[in-house]
Amino acid sequence: MEQYQHVSQLIALTMGVAWASGINLYAAMLMLGLMGATGNIELPSGLTVLSDPMVIGAAGLMYCVEFFADKTPGVDTAWDALHTFIRLPAGAALAAGAVADVGPAAQLAAAVIGGGLAAASHATKAGTRVAINTSPEPFTNWAASISEDFMVIAGLWAALNHPVLFLGLLVLFMFMVAWLLPRLWRFAKRVFAAIGRFFGSRKPQNADLGGAPG
Repeated sequence: MEQYQHVSQLIALTMGVAWASGINLYAAMLMLGLMGATGNIELPSGLTVLSDPMVIGAAGLMYCVEFFADKTPGVDTAWDALHTFIRLPAGAALAAGAVADVGPAAQLAAAVIGGGLAAASHATKAGTRVAINTSPEPFTNWAASISEDFMVIAGLWAALNHPVLFLGLLVLFMFMVAWLLPRLWRFAKRVFAAIGRFFGSRKPQNADLGGAPG
């Protein structure tokens, strides 16, 4: 029974850090680092670096930057686009670090699955923000950003304390992603096409191309 609990906790933590990285990487790093540094949890050897004061400080600084960038319409979408190249490899690296004690094969498998899971949660967040940004008021951005921060913290807490519950919710999340992502993709294409038409129609027209007649 104890071995079963250990395996489920390890799987939940591995999937949890990857999933959370795709939504808010810095919040995930900061939470795990602070909990590890204060002795509230014992991090796997591959993740103990998160409890280093330098890493905690860097994660805290970047979380503060993201806190404001993520709540500004338009800026949040640009931020998400930039972090496509950060959240995905970081999610894979953290997932691999969570199983560092198991062996290289487990690390490689965790990196592959973790990278895919981070991509799924990141794409869902980014696509949802494009939809939200079609509304001119900023309040939905604030509500979405705060909800995402809460979801990351609550999800990691569940992964650490109730791994079976977390894994069940993660399966439901993946079903939701499979249903939602195609719709978000079609909506995002319509939005960007409309933006392209808007700026195309605003190109200056030169009415005197041929010059005045002699």
